[in-house]
Parts: sequence; structure tokens; C-alpha cells
Amino acid sequence: MAKKGEARERITLQCTECKSENYRTEKNKRNTTDRLELKKHCPKCKKTTTHKEKK
Repeated sequence: MAKKGEARERITLQCTECKSENYRTEKNKRNTTDRLELKKHCPKCKKTTTHKEKK
């Protein structure tokens, strides 16, 4: 049985417009090597914006 957490790492998603860090999630670093980019709702901007993975 595989150990939990071997290939996954915790990342923070940051709004591209207001630069606030709104979401934390996990991604599989073996399958997704590039930066994650998702459309999420930003409570500070009060609209749906693109959120990118923070360094």
C-alpha cells in the first residue's frame, strides 16, 4: 500500500488581481509539474478571478 503524502504537496493559491492568498489545496507534483491555475471566487474582489499557485 502506498504511503499517503508521498507525491502530494500543499500549495497556496493567490488572486492575480488583488494578490490575496485565499485558498490552500494539494496537488500531485509527479503528474502536475507546472504551476496550478484555477478560476475561483475571491471574497476581497467579490468576483471570480484567476488564482495562481504561489511560490
